[in-house]
Amino acid sequence: MRMQLPMKKTVFLALALLTFPAIAQEPAAKIDISKLPKETRVVDDVIVPVPSEIFSVLDKLGNPNWGQVQRPIKGVAQPFGSRPQQALYLGTVIAEGFIAVEAKDSEEVKNIGRSVLNLSQALGVRDAVTKRANAIVKAAEKDDWPEVRSELDGALSVVKSALQQLGDSDLANLVALGGWSRGTEALCEVVNRDYSRDGADLLHQPVLLKSFAAKLNSLKARLKKEPLVSKAQSTLSAITPPMSTPESSAISKETVAEIGKIIAAFIKAIQTK
Repeated sequence: MRMQLPMKKTVFLALALLTFPAIAQEPAAKIDISKLPKETRVVDDVIVPVPSEIFSVLDKLGNPNWGQVQRPIKGVAQPFGSRPQQALYLGTVIAEGFIAVEAKDSEEVKNIGRSVLNLSQALGVRDAVTKRANAIVKAAEKDDWPEVRSELDGALSVVKSALQQLGDSDLANLVALGGWSRGTEALCEVVNRDYSRDGADLLHQPVLLKSFAAKLNSLKARLKKEPLVSKAQSTLSAITPPMSTPESSAISKETVAEIGKIIAAFIKAIQTK
């Protein structure tokens, strides 16, 4: 699957960026830019399909076993480490929520809802996210998966907005990076389990990688000294070449596995006390 992108825009995995509401629709066999749903947004000249569009494509390509892709939190996550680590960790937890929704794991989703509340408190934005976190738990109790997706999306949005209002835009960007990283790790695992070029093409994300790298470069000097920020920069540098292959070239199964391995090491660092 190679997509013709006007204005050199790139389609990327919105699962992990986690900023747009999911919608119910008939799954498409491929992502067609001209037919993306109205909820699709353009951010920094990058076309962003909603999470459900990506999931629909993956399901059509191979019907992934999302339960095998999960990394269960097993209880309520506790904050630890520096504020940048807490922000990155929160992003990975929210990303895990979207994966748990695909696996229809209501108990894990409830754990994630409570974890989002707990981790948000450590960042000083608990009040902003309380309503959303509670709604995640209630929707999971009813197995209302579209509602869970919507509330997960809303939780991240209010966390980012609240951090920005506190003057912590840098932390808001780290939350997004953490979410993208966990989502991309999951994508690599799904594609590697049942490889297809169409699935691998979803990893072609040069514009997004450039955007994340620019955000890391613009962080305050004290944050750049954080070990995890340095790890994030080296991770992006390592995966940029294979995820920026020419449009005419396929990302091989071996390359997908290597990208996943690199990102998995970053996720492990984020989640290690």
